[in-house]
Amino acid sequence: MTDHRSRFLQLALRADALRFGDFTLKSGRSSPYFFNAGRFDSGAALAELAGCYADAIDAHGLDFDLLFGPAYKGIPLASALACEYARRGRDLPLAFNRKEAKTHGEGGSLIGAPLDGRRVLIVDDVITAGTAIREALAIIAGAGGRAVGIVIALDRQEAVDPATTRRSAAETVAIEQGLPVIAVATLADLLDYTGAAATDDPEWAAQRSRLLDYRARYGSQAQD
Repeated sequence: MTDHRSRFLQLALRADALRFGDFTLKSGRSSPYFFNAGRFDSGAALAELAGCYADAIDAHGLDFDLLFGPAYKGIPLASALACEYARRGRDLPLAFNRKEAKTHGEGGSLIGAPLDGRRVLIVDDVITAGTAIREALAIIAGAGGRAVGIVIALDRQEAVDPATTRRSAAETVAIEQGLPVIAVATLADLLDYTGAAATDDPEWAAQRSRLLDYRARYGSQAQD
């Protein structure tokens, strides 16, 4: 496992952003784990998280020149990532959207740098159904930008609907839009991480067993 993946999982566990237990997802599935990027709720945690994002992006070699954070969780993530790149010597423009267009002042639904003619990287936490990403793509295109990729924190790598397709939401968006989706870490990485921990800890072994059962039931084609 690459360094940024293990660092991210360690950070997520420390911040309680990644939890084990019994959770009912929006899809109605009962999941043995849950990820909530809102728990990266301090400057230190966001700074460390942004470093993981930047390392994942740089490892992919994607060519972009503007960061876009979809409202709401994408806004602090993209902002923290812009600060991390500035720390590394690359000053990137940043933009994000409002959920509702402003009708007074400067108006509009976009805040930040102009998108016209820019190669845009979308920064978000997860892709669940792909709705927020599709909205972001429409906004970017409408403002004259060109989306070149999407980066997320965690890819759960589970099929949207195992009865009809074994693609995950991230895979579906990537295929539909013809864009790379970069994940800082995936369910496969989490299984590797728990596998290493399970060697000396029965509790970790039990958690990993539940993760494996969940993947067997809902895993996407990326798990093959």
